Amino acid sequence: MQTEVMLMSDVKFLGKAGEIVKVAAGYARNMLLPQGLAAPVTEASRRRLRKLEEQRAAERAARRAEAEKVAEKLAGLSVTVSAQVKEDGKSLYGSVKAADLLAPIEADRGVKFERAQLDLPDHLREVGQYDAKIDLGEGVFVPFKVWIVAENKPEEEA
Repeated sequence: MQTEVMLMSDVKFLGKAGEIVKVAAGYARNMLLPQGLAAPVTEASRRRLRKLEEQRAAERAARRAEAEKVAEKLAGLSVTVSAQVKEDGKSLYGSVKAADLLAPIEADRGVKFERAQLDLPDHLREVGQYDAKIDLGEGVFVPFKVWIVAENKPEEEA
């Protein structure tokens, strides 16, 4: 038996908030309704959903404004990281990871964020310049440059 419910939140593999979906009666009764993910389709639930959407829109706008403030602080960011290189003078021992960039950015601009917010090229394993970006959320991205320089010069043999 199918039951119609209105989703109050996004539910993976089912739908987005505000959609009216048909689900098994047991799934609605045992999972969606007790957790507040859905409500029976009534005029009261439609009003409640509209109120929730207004609150969420205001919260998103506030988060976006905060992200744009941080983006202004990070504008023009360039990070230089020194790393040990192999004998060829170009390849690194290991690679430069997102965690290696967090401390220099925080020291330079005074902004803290998670390493998951850094979007780096696949592998930073050679000396050179790379383009990367920081995802501040709400669709705000800050592009920046990563410079990898040699920490030790290969010794010349005579």
